Amino acid sequence: MSIIEGMIQTTMQAAALDRFGGVEAIALHTVPVPKVGPEDVLIRVESAGVGVWDAEEREGKYAWMFGTEPVFPYVLGWDGAGTVAAVGTQVSRFKLGDRVYAASIPKLRGGFYAELAVVHADHVGSIPAGLSMEQASVMPWDALTALAGLDDTLGLMAGETVMIFGASGGIGHLAVILAKRMGARVLAVASGVDGVALVQRLGADAAINGRTNDVFAAARAFAPDGLDAALLTAGGDVANRALDAVRDGGRVAYPNGVTPKPVARSGLHLVNYDARRDPAATAKLHQLIDAGPFEVHVAGSYPLARAADAHRALSTHFLGKLALRVG
Repeated sequence: MSIIEGMIQTTMQAAALDRFGGVEAIALHTVPVPKVGPEDVLIRVESAGVGVWDAEEREGKYAWMFGTEPVFPYVLGWDGAGTVAAVGTQVSRFKLGDRVYAASIPKLRGGFYAELAVVHADHVGSIPAGLSMEQASVMPWDALTALAGLDDTLGLMAGETVMIFGASGGIGHLAVILAKRMGARVLAVASGVDGVALVQRLGADAAINGRTNDVFAAARAFAPDGLDAALLTAGGDVANRALDAVRDGGRVAYPNGVTPKPVARSGLHLVNYDARRDPAATAKLHQLIDAGPFEVHVAGSYPLARAADAHRALSTHFLGKLALRVG
């Protein structure tokens, strides 16, 4: 291994797949520790995020992404946090023992459902003050996706009105905080009474239950001249109807992967996008996080051996994110 410090074991425990399929495909395996390249950071994982996209990957929907064949055992997990176990020869920003989190792509070199995970240093960040290891582990992709939607795609400005649809989910609840930090007035459309309570606590200017309330009417009451922008983290008829409350010329963004894909009337600028995970995006995220208390909501945590139960929970009603306890 091309490492300048850190002696590590050669094998590790991981919740991995020996085939694509249902939750029964996830099991504990003993697998090799991933190799550390010169620009890599090896993280001793303490906690991993469990995302809705993990279930899609488990089923094989990303199997041939990046033009490479899947290799089994296949270690899941796009988000995680822990301490630095080793660094590559060209890495100077991190040292042994640093508390870090990272956004990974499991298809390439294995994910965070494991005792150790390797990530390029550009995709690793120091855990912001005030966040627990568990909170940091579930945050990376969701926070970066929310930020890319609000900042890069919508170009949200202070004083503008924005509707966040799916506001009590992983991306949505972080988008509420970030939009407020950017100076916007936020209408949060959440799921359930508990979802409304969460987004109210996070600082939304107005919050409604998308399951029972007339979202269009609520949006019109919130912004009589029309909303300036909308970020959709969920799709469907209710979301499409709500977009009628966005003013002509208004902007609408949704992350790739939202299904069904949103449909907007003519006169709106509808854009789909992907998250960025480069150092500049991470620096902007940290600037917003450091501006005040930042709550990353973890609805439940499961030991690594119960990763299958965490995946079962993905199909139930929960707020924020789920986590796996690894270390």
